[in-house]
Amino acid sequence: MKKQWIAAVLAVTATLAHAGEGFDIVVLGALGGMQEGNLSAYMVHPHGDPAAVVCDAGTLVNGLLAAERKGGLDGVLPPPGAALSRPGYVLTHDIKGYLISHAHLDHVAGLIVDSPDDSAKPVYGLPSVLREIEANYFNWKAWPNFADHGAAPALKKYAMTSLTPSAATPLQGTRMSVTAFPLRHDAVESTAFLLESGDDAVLYFGDTGPDEVQQVSNLQNVWTAVAERVARKQLKGIIIETSYANDRPDQQLFGHLTPKWLLQSLRTLDRQAGGNALRGLPVLVSHIKYSLTSVQPQQQIMAELENGNDLGVRFILPEQGMRLHWR
Repeated sequence: MKKQWIAAVLAVTATLAHAGEGFDIVVLGALGGMQEGNLSAYMVHPHGDPAAVVCDAGTLVNGLLAAERKGGLDGVLPPPGAALSRPGYVLTHDIKGYLISHAHLDHVAGLIVDSPDDSAKPVYGLPSVLREIEANYFNWKAWPNFADHGAAPALKKYAMTSLTPSAATPLQGTRMSVTAFPLRHDAVESTAFLLESGDDAVLYFGDTGPDEVQQVSNLQNVWTAVAERVARKQLKGIIIETSYANDRPDQQLFGHLTPKWLLQSLRTLDRQAGGNALRGLPVLVSHIKYSLTSVQPQQQIMAELENGNDLGVRFILPEQGMRLHWR
């Protein structure tokens, strides 16, 4: 009994020691389509606590292998004698669930393909997103049904867990909660996820286009919801897409952002947070579209963002396998 009490005290002490130290982000997939082994997926967990979720799941195992090569999994210690590799241990043990922003293939391919060897866990999403996954993938035609309902027989590996917009939901097996905000991605409903642990927060965006082009107020609604956290320096970073460079015409954005539109939207957030509130804030530029040309668009997009960066944000170009600590 005494040993159990000591173990419990040590566990609580360890949790408190890491409270307020922000989040770790591991880039499992960085790009916005076409490069099959490197599609949108970001593993997020409080610093010092390995219990994680993955925001979108375009790539899982290939991203974990890349993180292994780059040292992004160096802190992971599988039990002695474990038969699993370190990437296998993270997939089946440390990743406690998936947050799926929308059901486009480049955001769910890893989830679908890796499902036979994955462990049981929740898949979180807005009701419309979960319906699309069940109808189009877990239907015994495209793939066996690993969900907990839908086309019979339901194998019940994944608990499809609906999120209510603007309501915080605990993330099972972690010390995080998530609040979902609907986004518009051309004709599809997408999602922004606000993950919180204690007073710390990180904000992840699925695919989305400018409010002005799509004639909606979804981005504005997200900024209104998080402005106070920004003002209090509780928001530790943002992951948001910029799929195309500024030379892409607005009528060909198909529900995506450019540097011009991202900067304009971030200025709205800065004003709502009181002004000069984003200086030094990490903003990871996700979902840049891979190109079949000899020159990739990353450098042009980053140059356009920096040239217009009157906010002082810290733009980050993601690379598959990299680990970041935002605090």
